[in-house]
Amino acid sequence: MSHFTRVRTALHDPDLLVQALATLGFTTVETHDTPQTLYGYQGDARPERAEVIIRRRHIGRLSNDIGFRRRDDGTFEAVISEYDSHPYDHPWLTRLARAYGHTAALRYAEDNGYEVDSDVLEDDGRRRLVLRRYT
Repeated sequence: MSHFTRVRTALHDPDLLVQALATLGFTTVETHDTPQTLYGYQGDARPERAEVIIRRRHIGRLSNDIGFRRRDDGTFEAVISEYDSHPYDHPWLTRLARAYGHTAALRYAEDNGYEVDSDVLEDDGRRRLVLRRYT
């Protein structure tokens, strides 16, 4: 039975979180208004709960669910099992945060009348996004 670790993030919008997870390849993600049970690799219900969930069948045969639980301050914390913490570690969470930021910037641009002039992902993982608005 794997131990689940909680990792605090600065992510707070569930829709942006789901879009960022899709950018990283997770296209089937559950969102709930209230925390739901996470399941271990054997299908056993765990005491951990989360509002945004990637079910284990979408991660890998021997994986546990990965969840994002809303904290009192409105941010999400990642709930990841010890077994899954190797592929879904700090560098993965960094990529998720970058994808979240990119998605948030695109939403801001759309909501405020900007057009994307260029959007380039550099080899080192940095992204260069240039927005333009005509008045």
